[in-house]
Amino acid sequence: MFRFKHPAVESRERIRASFYTLGLALPSKHITVNLAPADVQKEGSHYDLPVALGLMVVMGILSPEDIAAYTALGELGLDGSLASVSGILPAAIHTATSGRSLLCPAVCGSEAAWAGDLHILAAPSLLALVNHFKGTQVLSPAQPKIPDLSLKSTLDLYDIKGQEIAKRALEVTAAGGHNLLMMGPPGAGKSMLASRLPGILPPLEATEALEVTMIHSLNGTLPEEGLIRTRPFRDPHHSASLPAMVGGGVRCKPGEISLAHLGVLFLDELPEFNRPTLEALRQPLETGRAVVARANAHITYPARVQLVAAMNPCRCGYYGDAARECARVPRCAQDYQNKISGPLMDRFDITIDVPEVAASDLVGNPSRERSADVATRVTQARAAQRNRYQGIAPKMGMLTNAVADGDTLYKVATPDSDGQSLLTTAMEKLKLSGRGYHRVLRVARTLADLEGSDIVKRPHIAEALSYRRTPMMKG
Repeated sequence: MFRFKHPAVESRERIRASFYTLGLALPSKHITVNLAPADVQKEGSHYDLPVALGLMVVMGILSPEDIAAYTALGELGLDGSLASVSGILPAAIHTATSGRSLLCPAVCGSEAAWAGDLHILAAPSLLALVNHFKGTQVLSPAQPKIPDLSLKSTLDLYDIKGQEIAKRALEVTAAGGHNLLMMGPPGAGKSMLASRLPGILPPLEATEALEVTMIHSLNGTLPEEGLIRTRPFRDPHHSASLPAMVGGGVRCKPGEISLAHLGVLFLDELPEFNRPTLEALRQPLETGRAVVARANAHITYPARVQLVAAMNPCRCGYYGDAARECARVPRCAQDYQNKISGPLMDRFDITIDVPEVAASDLVGNPSRERSADVATRVTQARAAQRNRYQGIAPKMGMLTNAVADGDTLYKVATPDSDGQSLLTTAMEKLKLSGRGYHRVLRVARTLADLEGSDIVKRPHIAEALSYRRTPMMKG
C-alpha cells in the first residue's frame, strides 16, 4: 500500500486501477507521495496524472528526463483514461510564462492551446502518454478551436412591441457599460428586455476573452471549444447565497459576479434577494474586484460587470393601478422598495419605469429595430470610447464610460456651459450624491458618443438626469 499527504485519498484507488489496466503492479511496499509544500492543502483530482508519472519514474518505466520539463495535471479514470479537470487555461498560461511544457488530458487540449506559444502533450489515456515517450505512438499537437459566433443567441429586440423608452435605455446601457434598473408591473417585459441585452453587446476582444475563459475554466464551466467569445449573461435565482454570488465555498470558487466578468449580471425580482447578499455586491461593483477572504485562502477574482436588475413597484406588483393595486398602498410599496438600500440604489446609472404595453402596440405592427441595427451603433460608441481612453490613460485599463473616474472623467465628460448650469441646478434639487453626479456625467458622455458628438451638451445632460430618478419612496 502507499499513503498520500493530501486528503484526496480516492486518487490512490484510481491510480491503482489505471496501473492494473496497463498490466502494471505497484511494488509491495509503502510508497509515500509528498506534494510540497506540505503546509498548503491539496484539493481536487488534478494530481492523479503527476503522481502516476512520478510512480512510473520510480518503477523505471519512464526516465526522469522524459517528464522533467513538463507540468502535468489530469484526472485518471479506472480504465486509465484521462478526464478533464478545471483550471487548465490558467495552468497553461502559467506554464508558458515559466518556460515549461504541459501534459494534460486530450479533452483539455483545445483549451490549453489558447495559452499561446506552449508545447502541449494532450493524451487521451495514460497508455497513450507512455507510448509517446517510448516512441511507439505520436500524439498530435493540440489545436485551439474557434468558437462559432453564428450560434449567438437568436433573441432579438424586434420581438418586443412598444417599450421604446426602455429600448433606448437598453441601448445606452450597452453602449457605455452602465448599470440598469427596470421597475414595472408583472408582464411588462422587463425580463424580455434584459435577455436581449447580450444580443446588442460587442463580442469580447482577444485579451478579454482570455480573462473570461480563465474564470470559467477555474469554475469548470467552459464550452467544448475552450474559449468564450461572447459576453457572459448570468441570471442567478433570488435564492442564491452570498458565497454563490460573490465567491467562496470550500474551494473558494468564483461567484456569479465574477462569472459575469465583462458581461451582464441580471438580478430579476431584485428585492427578493437576501439583503446581505445584495449589500455584498456594492464593493465589487465599485472596484471591479471580488475579494474572497477565508481562513485558509485569500483570493481576488475580477468582477467588472454590468448590473441589470428588474423589480415590481410593490409586492402585489400593481402600485399605481387603481383597479388592481392592493389595499395596503402606499405602505406596501414603501416597504417593498425600501428593501433596496440607498447606497446600492446609487450604483445604478440608469433607472427607468417599464409600464404595461398598450393594447395598440400589441395588436398593431409598428416599425421596430432589430438587435443587429442597435448593435452597430453600440459597437461604434464602444470603439470611440476605447480609442479615447487608450489615448488618455492607456495604463488604467479604461474601455468604457462606466469605469471612467477622477480627472479622466472630468477631462472627457465636462459639459458645455448650458449643460453644466443644468447639472448644477439638478444636483441641488435632486440631492444627488457625489457618486450620482459622476454617474450622470458618464451616462451623458455615452449619449454624446451614440450621437457622435465630441462635446457633452445640455440635451445629453437632460436625458442622463431623466435616468437618475430614484424609485425609492420615503415613508
